[in-house]
Amino acid sequence: MNEPPEMAQDLFDYPKMVETALRGVMREALAETAREGLPGDHHFYVTFRTRAPGVGLASHLLGKFPDEMTIVLQHQFRALEVGDDAFSVNLSFQNRSERLRIPFAAVTTFADPSVNFGLQFEVSSAPSAEVTALPAQIPPSEPPPTPALASALEIRPGCERAPRLFSWAATEWSP
Repeated sequence: MNEPPEMAQDLFDYPKMVETALRGVMREALAETAREGLPGDHHFYVTFRTRAPGVGLASHLLGKFPDEMTIVLQHQFRALEVGDDAFSVNLSFQNRSERLRIPFAAVTTFADPSVNFGLQFEVSSAPSAEVTALPAQIPPSEPPPTPALASALEIRPGCERAPRLFSWAATEWSP
């Protein structure tokens, strides 16, 4: 029986290249939203590790979400700023406006359910003690959003180390 030849070692680290490119898709979608606003029915669910290096959020939010948090960028977000390595946004939580800073490397899931698009990333699960404490509150200027969390995701098979595309299953959302 003929055995297939042994695979050569990946010296390019293709999974890392793919992850970098797909994080660029997320960055560009957020940057366009910062410049132009959200078109049509587009909206984003962004899940991130709250203790990843460079994450900035108020200590009361870190206490409530010690490992992971999902935010929704849809109708009521303000001051979205997108940089090369991170984005910042003001969101309301129980009538309190808070500034969040989220490095792209901390994001585990980025989804736009309006077009059934999503990306899932590998992020080191090792917590960091270097979570940046942000000011406790920003004066509210509009009513708070009603964030909703995803209740179902249909994951498409992907490379074990590479980010994965997934379909956003049509579900009912609850605040």
